[in-house]
Amino acid sequence: MSITLYSLCGADVARPFSPHCWKTVMALRHKGLSFSERPLAFTAIPVAESGFSKTVPILRDGDRLVSDSFQIALYLEDAYPDAPTLFGGEGGQAMARFVEAYSQTTIHPVVTRIALKNIHDMLAPVDQAYFRETREKFLGKTLEEVETARETAISTLPDALKPLRHMLKTQPFIGGDGPLFSDYIVFGALQWLRITTGSVHLADDDPVKDWFERCLDLHGSEARAVA
Repeated sequence: MSITLYSLCGADVARPFSPHCWKTVMALRHKGLSFSERPLAFTAIPVAESGFSKTVPILRDGDRLVSDSFQIALYLEDAYPDAPTLFGGEGGQAMARFVEAYSQTTIHPVVTRIALKNIHDMLAPVDQAYFRETREKFLGKTLEEVETARETAISTLPDALKPLRHMLKTQPFIGGDGPLFSDYIVFGALQWLRITTGSVHLADDDPVKDWFERCLDLHGSEARAVA
């Protein structure tokens, strides 16, 4: 069966940037699965696959459609049991739920404050209007007001990554000796930051940056090729 991944891009389709879509890209590569990627602009998502989902990623695997990066990972684990595991068992699934919660409540808000204006500037005009309206409504501030606190947000990023940094003292990946889906969850957040702003804004001697570089080198360095 052919696999298609719908992801998120700005005006440049060669620079998909969604953290959730990058989780899925890495999960598919981890499983050794071939797929075609179809990056979509924000305003194109609602009509993809006849309006199947308001958000990406969306995965089509033959006749099967799945949305949400975690649900896609669960689907891949079940549908391709003979391929390398994404979770290493039920305990790994439970751990990944915690890592996802940590990433989305602690890392994502910081990345948003750093990258918000950069993301806006990557978009085509129609998507800029959509992005500004929806994000300003959600945040209760203009994009420009959020931008004034960008340097402060950058300074708080190392603290947001402290649990990961502490863990890396004893193992090279969240998954242990090798990566699991939990690694791809946090990687997606930092890849989002890297693609939209050009940097992960971490010191060169930060163990988290070393871990991120190891992740960029996974699966033929596909993630590193997007910048």
